[in-house]
Amino acid sequence: MKNYDVYQFDGPGYQKLFHHQNWRISILNYIEELELDQISYVESHEYTDEAFILLDGSCMMFFAEVKDQKIVSFSALNLEKNKVYNIHTGTFHTHTLSLDAKLLIIEEENTCDSNSPRIPLNHEHRFMLKKLYLEKINEL
Repeated sequence: MKNYDVYQFDGPGYQKLFHHQNWRISILNYIEELELDQISYVESHEYTDEAFILLDGSCMMFFAEVKDQKIVSFSALNLEKNKVYNIHTGTFHTHTLSLDAKLLIIEEENTCDSNSPRIPLNHEHRFMLKKLYLEKINEL
């Protein structure tokens, strides 16, 4: 009698591993579109919090302060391994990953593009992110 299932994902990018009732568990590994100079938007989720757990590598999470659907400023956080980071509903965020990064993501199963508004980043936003990234890296 088998009492468990085992899931693993080692490919690039995002992969849902499984869902149970209203929740899904996914893995996010390094992918080029999350390189600092490739990030094209911040997003929020209208109906759910989203939890991140850094399993390997490094991840810097960026938070955008938004007023009238315009980005006003950014803040950043270096995730620490094996800690749970719960990003609150309605918080605009994005992240950049190291080549060896592996993130566990827990969110409601119904989280999708239609209930996760995005704000595109322009040249000024990317400049702000790069500056913040360098400041945070120097703190390590």
